[in-house]
Amino acid sequence: MKAGDLVYVTSAASVQFLRPIRLRVIRVLDWPTYDGWVWLEGYQLDAAGDAVSRRKVFVRPAGLTAPPEPTPAQPGGSGPTARVRR
Repeated sequence: MKAGDLVYVTSAASVQFLRPIRLRVIRVLDWPTYDGWVWLEGYQLDAAGDAVSRRKVFVRPAGLTAPPEPTPAQPGGSGPTARVRR
């Protein structure tokens, strides 16, 4: 794991993440931990991929996965609707 990696943090990585988050890794912190665990510093991303908060998380790297691909917007699903002239 290195700076720039995008990871999906779920309860498989740490029980505190019942709601998974997407995290863009800034760095792996060199803090003492239990064997098989690391501290990561990174930016939590929203559904659009924008950073919403800076976080330090204590996780098991073996439980981290690649995030699922974002669902593309459906045509006509949101935004202004077109008016039809008659």
